[in-house]
Amino acid sequence: MDRSPDSGAARPNYPVVVTLAAGAIFLSILDATVANLAVTDMHGSFPDASVADLTWVISLYAVVFASFLAPAGRLADVLGRRRLYMVGVGLFTATSLLCAVAPGLPVLLLARALQGLGAAAMVPASLALLLADVAPQRRAAAIGLWSAAASAAAAAGPSLGGILIDSVGWRSVFFINVPLGIALLVGIRAVRASVPTVRGLPDVLGTVLLAAGTGLVVLGVTQGPEWNWDDPRVLGSIVGGLVLLALTLVRARRHPRPALQTRLWGNKVFALANLVSLFFGAALYAWLLIGALFLVDVWDYSRISAGLSMSPGAVLSAVVAAQVGRSLSRRSPHLVVLFGSLTWVAAGLWLGLTLSSDAALWSMWIPVGLLAGAGIGAVSTGVSSAAALSVDPADFAGATGLNMAVRQIGGALGIAALAAILSVHASTEADRYSHVVFFSCVTATVAGLLGLGLTQRRGRPRPKAAGPASTAAVATEPGGGKEAEL
Repeated sequence: MDRSPDSGAARPNYPVVVTLAAGAIFLSILDATVANLAVTDMHGSFPDASVADLTWVISLYAVVFASFLAPAGRLADVLGRRRLYMVGVGLFTATSLLCAVAPGLPVLLLARALQGLGAAAMVPASLALLLADVAPQRRAAAIGLWSAAASAAAAAGPSLGGILIDSVGWRSVFFINVPLGIALLVGIRAVRASVPTVRGLPDVLGTVLLAAGTGLVVLGVTQGPEWNWDDPRVLGSIVGGLVLLALTLVRARRHPRPALQTRLWGNKVFALANLVSLFFGAALYAWLLIGALFLVDVWDYSRISAGLSMSPGAVLSAVVAAQVGRSLSRRSPHLVVLFGSLTWVAAGLWLGLTLSSDAALWSMWIPVGLLAGAGIGAVSTGVSSAAALSVDPADFAGATGLNMAVRQIGGALGIAALAAILSVHASTEADRYSHVVFFSCVTATVAGLLGLGLTQRRGRPRPKAAGPASTAAVATEPGGGKEAEL
């Protein structure tokens, strides 16, 4: 067995490490989607809450997850990957239980915020396990499985949520995390403890500013229709949030251990990939949630039926992402993003123009879902590949975290926009939902057009593989012949 430079202990079995890493990323992504259908069931428990109030169950998780995801990458080097993994999974598991037993909406929202914090620690810790505890020749395959687990979580979220909510109730979508989290905590004992490689926590104040700024912007957009757009609280929230985000960027440029690695934005392709991820996240989260709400509220589907109706598109999305990622996205990520976006927009226009109160599952909904799923899978892989391949190997983990963080921020803004649009009066119930679909079309179009700039320079030298002990290493096959991608 190989031995790690950080501890001198033998590497744990490959299946063990991959299972632990994939399990952590699966849970963190699953909870970003599995609760979508739960929003429609929470009215019974919290009858005084509006739709805008309940969407915070989704968006608050996304805001905290996104805000702490980028700086959490450094914690694996400061605390050690196993310790960070245990902290993240432990916090996620405990707060999942708190979500499940929450007596009121304020307690549920607090638990969701803390759950997002745990998820933010789980992602870089799980990636660090792969980069440090998997032999170099198997790292690319391991990261492929790690990425597939994330796609599988997104695909399983709607159907799993529908089954659990219909049979047990909304609290079950959080209860399910508890035994899985405990299993991961038991399994991590097989992984060697690592010696911290750097000192100093990432910028705490910068991280708080990032979370607060994003939260205030989302608050203003979400509550705009309810408070009235000319209410000083709306303008104050949006402007205040933008000011805090600007301060975050200024501080990041000066701090030795910034919350956001803004120096990576000096790379034009990576900066553009982040911008594409922002619009892609906004379109994706609004699209996923509007489907769950429409099927239950307008077509009167049961939650299990709604979840299963959304699953074919999600499964195809994962399949397309895996297939495209093996070849085309490496050579032409800009074309993958463009044509993926156009496919998605075509599905959105079909849905938005034909949506009505009359159910049309097989003639419209399933075909639209499959078409959109193919486009979403292509965009996701194209932008992730462009982001990963545009930076040096030593920045792979940091770049991946930052790109995922930007996507989550976009998702939070997309959910906020959805809440605002649904609060506006429309001639029919279906029209309100159509407007959200058109919002997703617009943001997906912007993502596709921006994606035209994601071209890889020809003749770019292949990077050398980084050492296995660092969480900033990139996974390559022997000789540096194949770069890993997410």
